[in-house]
Amino acid sequence: MSADGEDIVRLPRGSAVIAHSAQSDVGRVRSVNEDAFLAAAPVYLVADGMGGHARGDAASRTVVETFRRHLEAGRPSSPEQVLDAIHSSNDAVRALSAEGEEGTAVAGTTLTGIALVDAGDGAGFHWMVFNVGDSRVYSWDGRTLQQLSVDHSAVQELVDAGLISADDAERHPDRNVITRAMGADEVVDPDVWLIPAAGRQVFLICSDGLSKEVDDEQLAQVLAGDTGHAAGLAGELVDAALEHGGRDNVTVIVVESQLGDDDDDDETTRDRTGSLSRAAEDTTPRSGGGHHGDVSA
Repeated sequence: MSADGEDIVRLPRGSAVIAHSAQSDVGRVRSVNEDAFLAAAPVYLVADGMGGHARGDAASRTVVETFRRHLEAGRPSSPEQVLDAIHSSNDAVRALSAEGEEGTAVAGTTLTGIALVDAGDGAGFHWMVFNVGDSRVYSWDGRTLQQLSVDHSAVQELVDAGLISADDAERHPDRNVITRAMGADEVVDPDVWLIPAAGRQVFLICSDGLSKEVDDEQLAQVLAGDTGHAAGLAGELVDAALEHGGRDNVTVIVVESQLGDDDDDDETTRDRTGSLSRAAEDTTPRSGGGHHGDVSA
């Protein structure tokens, strides 16, 4: 399943032109694709149904459907509305859980993404990054790929505690164990960050079917080959995951946002590309600034 498109979101001054490339693939091993995505302004998200749990595919689709109902299409949302959609999605996923032969079968899914929001009180428009589980959101400034979200996983906790390295985490026997998921608890606890929206910004949103097959340096190389447009990039990244084994479902969304005042021309607006990386460094909770993939000049 793939979708490339462009949305124009009207703002009080100017507009946001948001292009996206999205693709989902079952992979080379699994028989069912339990991933789902939503790519339509103001929200871009990926949900990865939990493997080994009942109705993971239904759980991920339920999250997408709930967000569609809660956020008005084509208009900036608010942080409160996004949080309401997350909590309502958790309730809807929990409602999928049914009695099975061996007791209660729990439906679950990850959730990660970005939403264009009006932060209120004159704070202006921001990209709200949200995450539950081990799907990921990255930023790309043309040179550096930076992981913005923090994995809710057993191995990430070991990395944060200094007990193993990030390289060790890739091979650890508990690398597939996540510590938070939609539907797992009565009340979900999402991580959220607000990043000022300005100029040209690029985000990569993906399930672990990409991040566990293709390392950050290789992801950055694919994005560096971009011609300046998001179109087709998701397909290239999915192909890279498949070439590396495709052992899981893989879902990718690349979002390119261009914000400007009515009197801004394209050249002036595109000169502001450094704003995203600076904002991300201020808002991401990772010590050391998170995982990076760099491309040399």
